[in-house]
Amino acid sequence: MMMTTSINAKASTLLLALSLLCIFCNPNTGALAFLPPSPSSLLSSTTRLHSATAEETDKAGFAAPPKEINRRRNLAIISHPDSGKTTMTEKLLLYGGALQQAGAVRMKGEQRATQSDFMEMEKQRGISISSTVMSFEYNDLCVNILDTPGHQDFSEDTYRALAAADNAVMLLDAAKGLEPQTRKLFEVTRMRNLPLFTFVNKMDRPALDPSEIMDQIEQEFGLETYPIVWPIGDGERFKGVLDRMDNVVHLFGKGDRKSKAEVETVPMSDLETLKARIDDQELFDKLMEDIEILDELIAPLDMDRVIAGDQSPLFFGSAMTNFGVQLFLDKFCNMGVKPLGRLAKVVEEGKGKKGAQSKLDQDDEPNDLVNPDFGEFTGFVFKTQANLDPKHRDRLAYIRIVSGAFQKGMKVGHSRSKPGKKFNLAQAQTLFGSDRESVEVAYPGDVIGINNPGDFAIGDTLYTGNQKVAFPGIPSFSPEIFAYIRNPNPSSYKSFTKGIDQLLAEGAVQALRQRNDDGGGPLILAAVGQLQFEVVQARLKGEYNVDSDLEPIGYTLARWAEGGWDAVDKADADGKLFGIMIVQDRWGRPVLLFRNDWKATGVAEEEKYLELKPWSKPPMFE
Repeated sequence: MMMTTSINAKASTLLLALSLLCIFCNPNTGALAFLPPSPSSLLSSTTRLHSATAEETDKAGFAAPPKEINRRRNLAIISHPDSGKTTMTEKLLLYGGALQQAGAVRMKGEQRATQSDFMEMEKQRGISISSTVMSFEYNDLCVNILDTPGHQDFSEDTYRALAAADNAVMLLDAAKGLEPQTRKLFEVTRMRNLPLFTFVNKMDRPALDPSEIMDQIEQEFGLETYPIVWPIGDGERFKGVLDRMDNVVHLFGKGDRKSKAEVETVPMSDLETLKARIDDQELFDKLMEDIEILDELIAPLDMDRVIAGDQSPLFFGSAMTNFGVQLFLDKFCNMGVKPLGRLAKVVEEGKGKKGAQSKLDQDDEPNDLVNPDFGEFTGFVFKTQANLDPKHRDRLAYIRIVSGAFQKGMKVGHSRSKPGKKFNLAQAQTLFGSDRESVEVAYPGDVIGINNPGDFAIGDTLYTGNQKVAFPGIPSFSPEIFAYIRNPNPSSYKSFTKGIDQLLAEGAVQALRQRNDDGGGPLILAAVGQLQFEVVQARLKGEYNVDSDLEPIGYTLARWAEGGWDAVDKADADGKLFGIMIVQDRWGRPVLLFRNDWKATGVAEEEKYLELKPWSKPPMFE
């Protein structure tokens, strides 16, 4: 049975942007350049940077030991809002030994807040507003969990987190199956060729038939699923799951939801005991029938297809009641891919005349594959955050390490800085929600936080060595609501400006200004949804103690004019931009604001020289 889809205009705009991005990136892979494709699909069309041998590793100093690379796993969790994503994150941390007691998304009484939703507004509303990173050790592996916002107003933050991921798990509500935001996020994981695991959550409530959910995924996404675990009942009759890999049934007792579930395992070879423990003839008979059907009709698990994103390992359980969470964690650790390489632009770095010659054109395709075993450190900024510690007003840049080893005190180059300029990374932290711990060494696949004095922005690359490296920037997508923001209290100008600058650097919203405005004119905030504006105003008040006024502007979408200002001036002089607002982004590039999609489509088709795009990528070099 196939669920009827209905994607609203907001979803359509983002999907259009994603589809257009396919055109701009590597033509041989069709994968997004800003979200790196799997190395196996790139080797034939890219230059592979030299991997260090054991002897060269000793000389290089920054090469990562193969053992450390192989034991890294990272996982982004994506879902439609209210599918239980943050609860699932908490339970993975619980079973991973990182928490003694799981928190609650909506706290009652003495319940502990979740580790990943630590912002005050997240606690109040019970939703994830910002992506967070949690790292922990489990069974001799280092696991990095990226919890992402589910609400569509914060889609861009989710896209940035996926840029740092090597694996993803798609969380579904067992009663609802596929939902709009799930569909959008699936498109991103598919373009990335990310291995995608599927976890059908909330089996402790009345649910769709498992085979119906499998049909939805296959018919709508063209993605074959392979059930690793299979549920026994649902709602009040949810008894547990069958582990099809080990042929063992896990029966769960209903215990404390904040602690690990009580589990009894019964091998399928002991049917008499299993029948007695299930204690429900109808469910036992259905389990026997399901096993026969699955064994006969489902194609075998093929890890090559999983890694390529063509087959999804399927799990069932209930994060709220802890059913099936540890099974998922154990299987993911065995099946998830280790850190992957990334496409980049690479040139020899020099100073003076030599440095000028090393500059690459912004439109050059990244064609060097930087693998984790490359002998130099490289990493990219996928997120920045201010005021994780309100007492110190700190700013942090989240770095996904791509190759080499981070070492405390190392000096690195910066993709947008002048050749030869180096930054001293005096300290870094491992991340666990809002908690941090100092770290002296980190490896590919790890996410570290470094102090950000304001030089590092989302999409920037840090690197060591004599080659200047730049990974493709992370694009911004077309905002759909716009408003002037003003400070009603001149006495708080300094705090207001500081707050706005730091929130803009985080990508909380986008900023636009009138043409040739160097910062003295009115600032236009641009967002995907209204909640983004509310977050900005709440954080200005809560973190910087300043008020703000918003004045909405009657436009509904933005298009970047890649033809440049000369093309915009020509169209304006010819009277083609009547009723369209002409502004500039943070890089001084022309942006046109439209009142409706019909007008935007008409201008794009008739004035092709404008080269209108519903997204923008930051410059890789400056």
